[in-house]
Amino acid sequence: MDFKFEVAVIPVSDVDRAIHFYKTLGWRFDAEFANDEGYRLTQLTPPGSPASIIFGSGVTNAAPGSAEGLHLIVDDIVAAREDLIGRGVEVSEIFHDKTGVFHHAGTEGRVDGPASDRASYGSFASFSDPDGNGWVLQEVTTRLPGRV
Repeated sequence: MDFKFEVAVIPVSDVDRAIHFYKTLGWRFDAEFANDEGYRLTQLTPPGSPASIIFGSGVTNAAPGSAEGLHLIVDDIVAAREDLIGRGVEVSEIFHDKTGVFHHAGTEGRVDGPASDRASYGSFASFSDPDGNGWVLQEVTTRLPGRV
């Protein structure tokens, strides 16, 4: 039985502002549903991703901007960072974690620059959407065994 991760719900305060932001990133606008009772659901998908994000009004009780650690996997951290900056997004400098494994929460344990030898899974950059939902770019050039 396959269990495929399909969607992450992120909390936003202004649906239209969030739509604009994610479309500016080049994300595909998939769908929008609304009713007369104030419920509104919007779905967008990052380029090349099988998973999407959903946000809207009445979609989640989480506080706007409270999502963190949302990862976007890229094969070239430098090019991905430059692409986002070119789209007007404030992106952190590239970093790796002092443990050489996964990054710590927030900015703790960050070491400037990519992982040594640009080791797969080791280099990161971060940015936030207008509400403060936190995204992390992670460079993956060689997948762990069994991963596609």
